[in-house]
Amino acid sequence: MTEPTQIYLVATPGLESPLAEEARELGFDSATVSPGGVTITGGWADAMRANLWLRGATRVLVRVAEFRAMHLAQLDKRARKLPWAEWLRQDVAVRVEATCRKSRIYHDKAAAQRVARAIAETLGAPVKDKAPVTVKVRIDDDLCTISIDTTGASLHKRGHKQAVNKAPMRETMAAMFLREAGYRGDCTVYDPMCGSGTFVIEAAEIALGLAPGRARDFAFEKLAWFDAAAWESMTKAASNDTALHFHGSDRDAGAIRMSGENAARAGVEAVTSFACHPITEARPPAGQPGLIIANPPYGARLSGKAKGPLYALYGQFGDTMRDHFKGWRVALVTTDAGLAKASGLDLEPGPIVAHGGLKVRLWQCGSII
Repeated sequence: MTEPTQIYLVATPGLESPLAEEARELGFDSATVSPGGVTITGGWADAMRANLWLRGATRVLVRVAEFRAMHLAQLDKRARKLPWAEWLRQDVAVRVEATCRKSRIYHDKAAAQRVARAIAETLGAPVKDKAPVTVKVRIDDDLCTISIDTTGASLHKRGHKQAVNKAPMRETMAAMFLREAGYRGDCTVYDPMCGSGTFVIEAAEIALGLAPGRARDFAFEKLAWFDAAAWESMTKAASNDTALHFHGSDRDAGAIRMSGENAARAGVEAVTSFACHPITEARPPAGQPGLIIANPPYGARLSGKAKGPLYALYGQFGDTMRDHFKGWRVALVTTDAGLAKASGLDLEPGPIVAHGGLKVRLWQCGSII
């Protein structure tokens, strides 16, 4: 079987650079930022390892073919010549998605239908709208790139967060914001507005060296080349010990309950603690100063006087940090520069990041004096 050479890591828009940095640290030395993601080189085993270990990627696409296609008949002919049996199983249903941009083939649905028919008639695999395996076709300036999605459900679905609060932070975003805040598993992390506990649990997993994909299934397990024994060996990586502890608090008792349940499912309950109280009652845990990171409410659809309570909340956050968290670094996620300024902290904005139809930034400052 021919090994692929190019793997595309889909990123949350705005978080491509920290993902590339993470990929390089995992040994993907060729990682380069490209629009919407990061490109690395490697084979099928590398695709499995990327799915298992990368915290910031949304999904892992393996590029299996590239050719020119000026019209649908040419696309059909070349798709039929591809060695689909090397990649796909005859007994596993496949879904085909296509996007066309600045090309003579301009109809996405027609392009997808041609490739789907080629797979069905040459391999015999069923083609369905809902299938465990997705083939992605991209035609850009008449250049057709065919990729196989090795991930399945988005990588932010770690497999242990069953309970979520309102407007939850995705795990992939939380991991990259922790990275942008300088966290590498080497200090205490405290989220005083923890919601369902995402920042706290991600920080604990990083310190413990736990693979983010250890508790879930992947689409590549349904592909023709999948080696179950190799995968089992890959998932047996040992975890680390840590003397650090990770903390979250929230004024919502339901959020605290969810956080504890999620931490238990993730296997990090021994190094995490959650308490129910408002931001004004937040106090530093015992030990050396570390990182405060929070995702406060944005009120993105509010304006004018309606945002008054939010300005007050950010002000309380800033007052609490200055009064009780000297020596701690602070980072918070928000959509609004005015809200960040309302904290009274000397916060610097990071790159704009797409989050649920909103544009957010990580605002952070050095140690509070």
